[in-house]
Amino acid sequence: MSYVGPDFEPPQPRRSRRGPLTVALAALVPGALLGWLVYETVGGSGDGDGSGQATVRSSPPAASSPPAEDTTDDATDDGKKPGADPTPTAPSASASGPLKGKVVVIDPGHNPENFQHPSEINRKVNIGTNWKECDTTGTSTNDGYTEAKFTLDVAHRMRTLLEAQGATVKLTQDGDRPYGPCVDERARIGNEAKADAVVSIHADGSGTGNRGFHVILPGAVHAGSADTRAIVAPSRDLGERVAGRFVAVTGSAPSNYIGDGSGLVTRKDLGGLNLSTVPKVFIECGNMRDSKDAASLTSGAWRQKAAQGISEGIVSFLHG
Repeated sequence: MSYVGPDFEPPQPRRSRRGPLTVALAALVPGALLGWLVYETVGGSGDGDGSGQATVRSSPPAASSPPAEDTTDDATDDGKKPGADPTPTAPSASASGPLKGKVVVIDPGHNPENFQHPSEINRKVNIGTNWKECDTTGTSTNDGYTEAKFTLDVAHRMRTLLEAQGATVKLTQDGDRPYGPCVDERARIGNEAKADAVVSIHADGSGTGNRGFHVILPGAVHAGSADTRAIVAPSRDLGERVAGRFVAVTGSAPSNYIGDGSGLVTRKDLGGLNLSTVPKVFIECGNMRDSKDAASLTSGAWRQKAAQGISEGIVSFLHG
């Protein structure tokens, strides 16, 4: 079966959740063998006490002052700070593996320092069809764990997994710039890298009781400088595989508040998708404002599973 996701509309009243197995089956079969290859290569998902973190390099990004709201202790069940992760390193020229020659761009949504640069991130940029703000600060859990920390942590874990498969991996930002990049530059980075796949990592900030993940696909846009027609079909393929493996590895259910239970949503208003010329999707890994989803998002062991599920979806897509 294939996913069916309507164009984005404001969140509707909560619907009863359809069985997550429906979503999983859509991509589980084509991705199962390749997903297992990823799992075996990196030594598992880091479940339980977080012992799987040994494969993740551990030097932290540059220290920064947190937002005023972010005053909680971010230690997780694996004893590490959520933002602590690797210093960016270039892939080895001799890297080999099933993804050798493939380029993957990971786009960690928002920058941990955006909050310090309101004028810069609020300036308007051209997203092809109209003008929108450069970026936002993102959301956070009720205890102050920020979306920006979450996305960067998951991106680092994905980089480790995908580089182990021989892929060349590029991040749009690595906590190494004062703010941004803006949404138009995020798209341009993937385009200029001639990426075989781009995934933008996010976590939602919806209301309490709204739970689950959803994958955002580009709609067919042909206006101004935006033309997504060539990437709609491959992006849907990428999104279906990512969604299916995300369900299988994390056990998370599709969103109960958007996507009509499919786990997929199509949007035409996002510059990061409208300006892309390569296959690209967004994934909202859960709702940071719901306490049950937040418990997962703040767990190092769960973030490892999330990174593994998304990476397995990418591997499945790249192998066709």
